[in-house]
Amino acid sequence: MLHVEFHCHTNASKDSLTTPQELVETCRRKKIDRVIVTDHNSIAGARAAQALDPERVIVGEEIMTTKGEILAAFVAEEVPVGLTPQETIQRLREQGAFISVSHPFDRFRSGGWREPDLLEILPLVDAIEVYNSRCMLPAFNREARWFAEKHNIPGTVGSDAHAAFELGRSVLLLETFEGPDGMRKVIRNGVRRTRWSPPWFHFTSRYASIQKKQKES
Repeated sequence: MLHVEFHCHTNASKDSLTTPQELVETCRRKKIDRVIVTDHNSIAGARAAQALDPERVIVGEEIMTTKGEILAAFVAEEVPVGLTPQETIQRLREQGAFISVSHPFDRFRSGGWREPDLLEILPLVDAIEVYNSRCMLPAFNREARWFAEKHNIPGTVGSDAHAAFELGRSVLLLETFEGPDGMRKVIRNGVRRTRWSPPWFHFTSRYASIQKKQKES
């Protein structure tokens, strides 16, 4: 079984200071077999990490749409911020990407979803994120899991790591797969290994954002 980290960030995200090299080295040390690097509206960090370890790193992107965030794996071309969910999904489907939905019921984040909007795109996605380590309230993850079970859609889990020490807190154990189609075939049999990240973890993101704004000014 492969230990797969579905959701993490590098310094290509505005709220992370983790370099691609640091991410790769940490995944090797923690025996994370596959890591989908999902920076906010960018694949630059994922590409840099993949160049360091092509077998381990999968290029992904977390994309802010007009209704909420989409979480994609096997992204070949960067998808811009601010499109409708349908436009975003269409661009991802054209490149064969595996499409999930980030922390769908987290009402503390701008990337959360309203249920009617989520239902509208449900036939177009491969999965939804049923556990995100950084959701402050366990109820948000429970709601996502219940929604997935009710609508018979596979679930992904992720650490949403913005600092290297967070990597691997939530992983999905999957049978060996190749490419997005292979992932689709095995995703329903995934075994979840999840750990909650306490609220103070969010200070790493805040610190990264402040540091970057100071350098820009």
